Amino acid sequence: MGVSGLAFGAAAVTAGLTVAQACVLSLVTFTGASQFALAGVIGGGGGLVAGTLGAVLLGGRNALYGMRLARTLAVRGWRRLVTAHAVIDETAAVATARRDPAAARAGFYTTAISLYLAWNATTLLGAAGTARLGDPDAVGLDVLGPAAFLALLWPRLREGRSAARVAVAAAVIAVAATPVLPPGVPVMLAAAAALPALIGRRGTP
Repeated sequence: MGVSGLAFGAAAVTAGLTVAQACVLSLVTFTGASQFALAGVIGGGGGLVAGTLGAVLLGGRNALYGMRLARTLAVRGWRRLVTAHAVIDETAAVATARRDPAAARAGFYTTAISLYLAWNATTLLGAAGTARLGDPDAVGLDVLGPAAFLALLWPRLREGRSAARVAVAAAVIAVAATPVLPPGVPVMLAAAAALPALIGRRGTP
């Protein structure tokens, strides 16, 4: 998480975001794949709307995790909104690995707080450090975004043939659409291609 946060901060500034914008994005989004996708679309010349829609599609799996965790976490009112913000791959995995509801809740919140602090601190470090370089592209930092995104994706590709097929299909769609569609739209189409697989796996984080 720390390395990914540094990479996102660097990728966001390289894409044209300010340090403040990169930090706000981490504070309010807290979903690595979606944040990298948004930064990638903006860096490629795409619009904010296209980048945001692609990010929302990629983050759709968190809603499925939340549906499964709702009964275990048992929160109501404004606490439900705060808790929903912390539903990511890692917190869902920790919570669902414990049979005792109290242990699941403790694991969820401990993981959420520690990762949230680490993610935002390293985003700030990565963004501020990159901003001081002047021209990030000149030292090759423009490759950090794609490299970090691949690092986030790689564990999913090793889960089985189904995940690999979805990744290949999404890649083919993105490559085919890139020459003919505006920047950002290919990312949205590729993310949409993965939704059936996410829905089919909603029982497992």
